[in-house]
Amino acid sequence: MTQKITPFLWFEDNAEEALTLYTSIFDDARITAVTRFGEGGPFPAGTLQSATFELAGQQFMAINGGPHDEFNDAISLFVSCETQEEIDRYWDALLAGGGTPTQCGWLKDRFGVSWQVTPVQLLRYLADPDPEKAGRTAAAMLQMVKLDLPALTAAYEGTA
Repeated sequence: MTQKITPFLWFEDNAEEALTLYTSIFDDARITAVTRFGEGGPFPAGTLQSATFELAGQQFMAINGGPHDEFNDAISLFVSCETQEEIDRYWDALLAGGGTPTQCGWLKDRFGVSWQVTPVQLLRYLADPDPEKAGRTAAAMLQMVKLDLPALTAAYEGTA
């Protein structure tokens, strides 16, 4: 079945490099189709024009569209992590080669794409009906750059 809504990423001229990185990081990832510019196009012949790819079962599309638009934090890719080891692995891999960490588990990779590398437990902690537990968790999260699951759990449980 075709995915009804597919995120479409516009890169200036390095979509192929981004797809190579992304498909090396995530399990169940692959590039599924590629089109390339021919002679007389806006990029050298053979340069990736557009591609479809999958990361952990999610379909995406990408294009080398030139310097018209840049990525910003208005859209980010949310990576759900089960363990601190998983958080560390994705965080380090997405920052490799010139990415920038921001706050609360957010980062920009070297292509400018925003990512949130987040433990699945955090959403449950923040949604807890006990305002003290949720508040302690939120306060701890706001002090972090990369999210620290043991510290978030300790804040939630009141043992920090």
